[in-house]
Amino acid sequence: MNKKTAHKTTAKLILKDGNVFEGTLFGYHKSTAGEVVFNTGMVGYPETLTDPSYKGQILVMTYPLVGNYGIPPYSSSEKIPINFESDRIQIQALIVSEQSDSFSHWNAVQNLSDWLKKYHVPGLYGIDTRRLTKILREHGTMLGKIIIGNDKVDYYDPDTDNLISKVTINNRKLFGTGNKKIMLVDCGCKKSILSNLIQRDATVIRVPYDHDFENETFDGVVISNGPGNPIVYKQLVASTQKLLKRQVPILGICMGHQILSLSAGAKTYKLKYGHRSQNQPVKVVDSNKCYVTSQNHSFAVDTKTLPRGWESWFENLNDYSNEGVRHEKLPFRSVQFHPEAAPGPVDTSFIFDEFLKDVK
Repeated sequence: MNKKTAHKTTAKLILKDGNVFEGTLFGYHKSTAGEVVFNTGMVGYPETLTDPSYKGQILVMTYPLVGNYGIPPYSSSEKIPINFESDRIQIQALIVSEQSDSFSHWNAVQNLSDWLKKYHVPGLYGIDTRRLTKILREHGTMLGKIIIGNDKVDYYDPDTDNLISKVTINNRKLFGTGNKKIMLVDCGCKKSILSNLIQRDATVIRVPYDHDFENETFDGVVISNGPGNPIVYKQLVASTQKLLKRQVPILGICMGHQILSLSAGAKTYKLKYGHRSQNQPVKVVDSNKCYVTSQNHSFAVDTKTLPRGWESWFENLNDYSNEGVRHEKLPFRSVQFHPEAAPGPVDTSFIFDEFLKDVK
């Protein structure tokens, strides 16, 4: 039986508000549940699907055709493939309007569906992603489940789960041979953050999020991106407060930005439908300097709750939410967006340079 005549399995996406969408399965055939979110990026699905910040989420791609340039191979020189941000697909499931079985790219070795099968991730196509996204924009991200036949699956709320424990590394690892020693706290770190530090002549000590930082010797700290609700990670906040007392240079990225802000005494809140795109405009506060950024997050820092000594560094030009903070005197800074991009524009890669200038 060829692909054209093969039987196609249908499944339903059921949102918690009662909306139901029926589509055709591809990838791995299984029922699942998670938080339904959307990403407006036009390219970069290998990087996006392997971003650990998506753990626990059913991802809707608004671009109508996904998979047309295939999936790249594993590199013989590294364990994580080129264009991947971790060693596996991290999303709960993928929803697209149309998926491409065939692909065309000089560096592609398999199609999107086969790649999803490898990591037991279901996909659903033939969905009106425009209508679905409008619902999520109007009502906010919500819980949902993909159901095959009469399967019984409960709704799953990733905001109550310790997702970082599922995506952090297990053991301390050393990378690079540079003069500056940076401790990278892995909350679900993207490969490109590590690469940016190594390229800037740093020795990187990559440690799990619950590592005992007291026994490490380092010149600076980067707290990485990661999934979930930042207030779940009270132990990490307490550990970061100890780092603040040591006055070591700190850079927080995405989840790391929220953890640093909570450690300073600020509060976070959940955005209506988050920022997941490669074209989020941010502005330096009290300046006309603007950047186009890559983002992927559900939560934001409440600028009004920043304690004395801290200031807002960047703000979002779409909804004016906080996009970065820094200390007025001490070498602490963080950004909500991704200076390493992957995928997206690299306009803000200078953030790494500014951080490393503070590292002695």
